[in-house]
Amino acid sequence: MRVGVCRASREESQGRYLTLADMKTDGAKALADRIKGDKASVQKVDGTKREELEKLLSGQDVVIATMPWRLNKLAMEVATKTRTNYVDFGMPFDSTGPEFDKYAKMCEDAGISALIGMGVEPGISDVFAMHAASKLDRPDEAHVYDGDTAHIEGIEIFSPWSPIDMLDETSVPAAVFRDGKIEFVPPLSMKQTYDFPEPVGKLTVYKTNHDETYFMPMEIKTLKNASFNIAIDDNFVEAAEVLRKTGMLSKEILEARGVKVRPLDVVAALMPTPANLASQVKGDACFAVEVSGLKDGKRTKVRIWMMLSHEKTSELYGTNATGYLVGTGGAIATEMLIDGEVERKGFVIPEQLPTDSFLRRLEPKGLRFNEEIIPL
Repeated sequence: MRVGVCRASREESQGRYLTLADMKTDGAKALADRIKGDKASVQKVDGTKREELEKLLSGQDVVIATMPWRLNKLAMEVATKTRTNYVDFGMPFDSTGPEFDKYAKMCEDAGISALIGMGVEPGISDVFAMHAASKLDRPDEAHVYDGDTAHIEGIEIFSPWSPIDMLDETSVPAAVFRDGKIEFVPPLSMKQTYDFPEPVGKLTVYKTNHDETYFMPMEIKTLKNASFNIAIDDNFVEAAEVLRKTGMLSKEILEARGVKVRPLDVVAALMPTPANLASQVKGDACFAVEVSGLKDGKRTKVRIWMMLSHEKTSELYGTNATGYLVGTGGAIATEMLIDGEVERKGFVIPEQLPTDSFLRRLEPKGLRFNEEIIPL
């Protein structure tokens, strides 16, 4: 099982304060080599084993859990035991139900801050939603749109983000916040055409189960409708539907010729690894957040978006645009935690971060956003 956990320790004064841990350490070693000075170390750790995580997190200030999101629950449990502040890129729960409340209390009782969903979607997109909502007298709707023209010559089906997470996302019912309550619709059953800024343009987007749908109504109290919508390549959609119908996206363990496997893991293992494709991905990634409501008694929409080239991102940072956006959202949230801007204990969602400070931290990392106010 491939695992990635990043921890920051209390040894900064000694010149080493970052540990990169993974089952496959090649990527961690490559990153450590890029960090100047004796500030990073690498460990081989299996993040599915509690005892290894306890040893890794013991005595640390913060853990950044970068595993497939369903695996991060264990990292969070260990963080509460070792009293290590916690950051992830997507909450390790299917919804904000009883389990969400249970783990939030665990973190609060442990006296740690658990920053959940701190990537790009969720993460930066949620901060954009809060900023957009502040421009309105009464925000009524908030929708996130993820568009991408990523393509690789000779490869028809791939994901610029974690293949296992993307396959998982297309196999479960999609959450939609409608008329003030969460509803679920069948996987890939709701789609529309969305016109992204150029050069991305019009793409077909699908509603999927994403943190923003839960998070935005939690802090933007007047919302009646909210959703997350992602553009998925036609080839990927066709394959995902066939795989789901045949049970190949199942997360239940079964035995095949004496070997116990999860079908989802087998399919994901057959797909290209995003890290190995970074220099080959062409196209642009874009995400847009639209919040509409009343401003001075008139219907108004605030639209905020960000665009990033895969080629340019590979050239500058050695990764694709999706990976850089997710990582940067988590990095900014972690910086804010370290800088003392996050005092809340228990769960902290992106909407609860100081919005202006978060936005100011984007440009120094090469990220610029566009904003427009549109009368409706």
